[in-house]
Amino acid sequence: MTPVQGVDQAFWYILGISIVLLFGITVVMVVFVIKYRRSTNPVPADIRDNMALELFWTLIPTLIALSMFYMGWKSYIGLRTVPEGAMQVEVAGQMFSWLFTYENGKESDNELVVPLGKPVKLNVTSLDVIHSLYIPAFRIKVDAVRGMKTYAWFLADELGEYDIQCTEYCGTGHSSMTGKLRIVPKDEYNKWLEKEDE
Repeated sequence: MTPVQGVDQAFWYILGISIVLLFGITVVMVVFVIKYRRSTNPVPADIRDNMALELFWTLIPTLIALSMFYMGWKSYIGLRTVPEGAMQVEVAGQMFSWLFTYENGKESDNELVVPLGKPVKLNVTSLDVIHSLYIPAFRIKVDAVRGMKTYAWFLADELGEYDIQCTEYCGTGHSSMTGKLRIVPKDEYNKWLEKEDE
């Protein structure tokens, strides 16, 4: 399972449970408002010491919360477990651009180019203030902090061009700190990688 699938699965699971609970609680509330209104039930029922009810409204929410935690944790582990043989790219945030450095020393500014079908590990840091690398199409959002190394990874599984943004306010040029991720065929990537910068 790719990180994108894991994050999406956790999102839809939590959203689905939330919708079911919203609907269920609303229906029960409306039924109780009508059925147990004061005009038909002037003396309220005493439900203290009802062990079955106490267990029900303690255990069910606990199990639901634990299941949500499990889905989120599974998704997080997928985001942090980089496959063997992943391509490594050094990423440095700086006011107001992204600098990508490849294994052969080639550098590109605001353009991350990777080959199709390859897992890519991004080793992220900052050269000045706090930035945050965000690639929405691949569910990557990781803070870039000066003096600290962190990482994220994704599987380049579909040809195309995708947005890269900074999502941490880093100064007056923050809104222009954007870039592009290009996933290209392997031959095209190799040619690009060997091409001298102009």
